[in-house]
Amino acid sequence: MLYDIKKYIVEFFGTLLLTFVILVTDNYLAYGATEALICYFGGPISGAAYNPAIALAFLANKDISNLEIIPYVIFEIIGALCGFFLYKLIK
Repeated sequence: MLYDIKKYIVEFFGTLLLTFVILVTDNYLAYGATEALICYFGGPISGAAYNPAIALAFLANKDISNLEIIPYVIFEIIGALCGFFLYKLIK
């Protein structure tokens, strides 16, 4: 199925969590642990891009189609913005 919403929801929440942890902790160990966890749990569902540049690499490698790149990037950007606004909300 081309637009499997589970992939995009995983990308959204993974990017949100990653952005939030980076902003809150400013700790490389916390970043690495978060990246490992979201890749472990989200990887089988979405491929674990969590970054528009990596999604473009998936496109170049033909792991995702031309039509899938747009929702991937949109959900990742929205996830990063939500992570930023969540950080601002608690700061």
